[in-house]
Amino acid sequence: MTSTFLPDQRTGPGAGLPPQAADRARGRARRRALNWLTAAGFQLPALVLFMGLVLLPMLFALYAAFFRWGGFGMPSDYIGGENFTRLFQDEVFLGDLWRCLVLVVLSLAVQLPFALAMAVLLNQRMRGRAVYRMLFFAPYVLSEAITGVKFGMIFAPDDGFADQFLGRIGLDGLGGEWFADPSTVMATLFLVMTWKYFGFHMMLYLAGLQAVPRELTEAALIDGAGPWQRFRNVTLPLLAPTLRISVFLAVIGSIQLFDLVWVTTAGGPDHHSETMAVTMFQYGFKRYQVGYASAISVVMFGISLVFALTYQRFVLRRDLEGATTTMRGDGK
Repeated sequence: MTSTFLPDQRTGPGAGLPPQAADRARGRARRRALNWLTAAGFQLPALVLFMGLVLLPMLFALYAAFFRWGGFGMPSDYIGGENFTRLFQDEVFLGDLWRCLVLVVLSLAVQLPFALAMAVLLNQRMRGRAVYRMLFFAPYVLSEAITGVKFGMIFAPDDGFADQFLGRIGLDGLGGEWFADPSTVMATLFLVMTWKYFGFHMMLYLAGLQAVPRELTEAALIDGAGPWQRFRNVTLPLLAPTLRISVFLAVIGSIQLFDLVWVTTAGGPDHHSETMAVTMFQYGFKRYQVGYASAISVVMFGISLVFALTYQRFVLRRDLEGATTTMRGDGK
């Protein structure tokens, strides 16, 4: 007598399967649901914080940008796009855009090449290499407030270390009001920025250089390539993904620069070192024109977003495609 089984008539996972197979299918479905609930539970606090501290303030800033609002109560004086029209007629804000462009160009042309040169140098075998790395990276660890106060004392007129040093070597005529002179404030500010941030980019490049196979440089050396040829044809192409990330961070940092400027110059003298973030702070928290400050924040966000999307589309595309291909190839 042959035995037969009746398929499970219940709906859901395992429906239509033999009883044992149906139980295993339902068990897998419960484990998957439990895993999803566990992941959601861990992500929920971060999502709540992101919604409350990032997304909702962004949406409210966009809403407030269409009002004449002093920051008290709810916005009620709707003025449409008047804040944005005023923005692009404001000489201070147009100057902010120009100074932002200057800082971006200087960062890409001076700060990053200097960081790369130091990274290549400190990637060589030398005595005390770890100490030099620590010393060059240490400024990045300091807060912007400490950095600003320190350089405010260094570049203080007459009594500062910079003026005293120039006086002792007979170049006292080069000293002056570093942060108070419109002709020198941006150059001095960029010097402080380079001292503060080049160590971060240097460590990025050092990490990228560690990933360059030594066999390739040794093969190029055997083929007769000189130091510059090895760097240009072997090291630099393999370091390109790190360079692209470094450029992205430098540009975004220049667009959003605030705290270092605020502590050192507060945007002075006469707006000659002011950035978009400083202007936004001035109008929002000093003049209580929060609607206008919100319009500045929206424009800052728009510039950053357009740059980020464009850079990802045309510059980081190869890196992202390579990462996606690798993940698919690993079956993950």
